[in-house]
Parts: sequence; structure tokens; C-alpha cells
Amino acid sequence: MTMIPYRRAQVNEIRPAPASVDFFGRSVYNDLLYVCGAMGGQYPGVTHMTNEKENAARRPGPVSRACFRVLRKLVQLCYPRIRVEGAENLPDAPCIIVGNHAQMHGPICCEFYLPGKRRIWCAGEMMELKAVPPYAYKDFWSGKPRSIRWLFKLCSYLIAPIAVCVFNNAFTIPVYHDTRILKTFRQTFAALDDGANVVIFPECATPDNNIVYRFQDRFVDVAKMYYKRSGKALSFVPMYVAPRLKTLYLGPPVVYDPDAGAEAERSRICQYLSAQITATARSLPEHIVVPYSNISKKLYPTNHAFEEAKDHEKTCC
Repeated sequence: MTMIPYRRAQVNEIRPAPASVDFFGRSVYNDLLYVCGAMGGQYPGVTHMTNEKENAARRPGPVSRACFRVLRKLVQLCYPRIRVEGAENLPDAPCIIVGNHAQMHGPICCEFYLPGKRRIWCAGEMMELKAVPPYAYKDFWSGKPRSIRWLFKLCSYLIAPIAVCVFNNAFTIPVYHDTRILKTFRQTFAALDDGANVVIFPECATPDNNIVYRFQDRFVDVAKMYYKRSGKALSFVPMYVAPRLKTLYLGPPVVYDPDAGAEAERSRICQYLSAQITATARSLPEHIVVPYSNISKKLYPTNHAFEEAKDHEKTCC
């Protein structure tokens, strides 16, 4: 791959593809710039370009791999065994599996128990030592009571080496919000070509209902570019992660339509996936739902909270 010359760009400046670009062709490069808002982010300009030396420096060494094997074994021993229901809904061809994050539970369950080859989208910041503390504190613990936030700021630094070790050795694909999104999509396409399913947890901090938070929709554009590259229409499989039931539930897939507009497909596929995950959760015996946000456990909803609220309204009326 011919590297793109580096220069710092102004915020929200989107450049046409340079003549030197030979990665999937110029039109796809421009598509990638357009979807730099993947996972909900806005295109922030050209702030970083990785090169082969950086990639080589980040490859886990033997010590890192050994530590990861020990950590993985410890988690596997301590974490409950998870059942998978609905595996028959996985298509024969590689697909995108989309689920509720359930905090740490979604990635852990998929790392250990999801059948077949898989790769999990992971925040790229969790794979870089200097980026872990500010990202972890903001994403995990910024909502904690002010009096104990200092403790969680300290924790964000203590977990940094462990996070880098784990996320660089696990079945992950780093996700970025700048031009490093090229790396995200390159590794995603490579995983799909290798027969692996790609797992995405696209929730953001805005609640949608008592089961899932609102989906960031630009991940759907993976299917658009994969179709341009391969001529194959990807399937998206909904997954409900239910830690309290010790089960992953896989639902019927929805197939990308290459003849529809990009915006329409984002809306259609996200609505289908969110609705399927919600319907699956509400069809199950009553249980505590682990939400996306790291809130107090006293505030965790149940899967039947929505119906209970409606029944209460009818009674009051």
C-alpha cells in the first residue's frame, strides 16, 4: 500500500483522494473519509496517520502474549459460562453481528463463547497506553459521584497497561474517528475475507428504551464498501447480551440492500436491529438488564419495565 503523505488538516476539512492512493481505489477512499463518523463521531480532520513502523511497534511481543494468556485464563475461570441460543441464525457467509454492549459483558461473552471465527470492534484508544486513561475515565467513570472521582481517575491509569495487553492480543479490530478509520475498515474487510464474523457494539450514551441505547449508525456503511469491493451483500445479525441469564441470543439477520440509498439503509438496518434486540429481551423471563452506561446497579432496569410502566399508566387513567 502506498502511504498517503502526512499533513495536518483543519477540523472538518475533507480532502479528495490523492493520486497516490491505491487502496480499493479513489472512490472508496472518499467513502471512507465520509464515514469517518463511524460509531457516531464527526470527521475531525487528518490528525494522525499510522505507518508500518508504528504498526510493527504495536504488535504484541512474546511477553505481552504470555501475560494475555494468563489474564485470559483467569477471566475464563472467574467469569460464568455463557450459553448461545439462536446460532442457527448465523448465515453461512461471514456477517456483522450487532449487539447491546452490556458494559464489559458484551465483549467478554463474544471473546470466549461466540461460535466460529470472530473479530470484535474495539475503541482504538483502549489499545494505546497514553490514550487509555483519559478515554477510560470519560467513557466508564465520569458519571461517578464527585467525591470519589479521584479514585476512578487513579484507576484509569492503573488499568492502562492491562488494557493495552488485553485489547492488542484479543480478537479485536481497533476503531478510530480520524483517518486511521482506513485501518479499521482494512482489518474489517480482511477479517470478513478470512471467514470471520465481525462483532460491533454501536450504542451511544443516549437511551432508546429500557433494553438498548441509541445506535450510532455509520457502522452500516461497512456493508456499502464491502459490496463495492466484493460484490457480496452483508447480513447483519442482532444479538441480545443477557449477563443475568448467562446467555447470548442471536436473532434472524437482515441483509444489506445495495440498491437503496446509504441514509435509508442506515435507518432501516439500525431500526431492525434495535427492534429485534428489544423484542428478544422482552420475550424472556423477567431479569435485570445491564445497560450501556456505567450507572448505579440500583438503577438497572428490568426487561419488563416498559410493560409495567404502560400497565401503570392504564391503571392511573
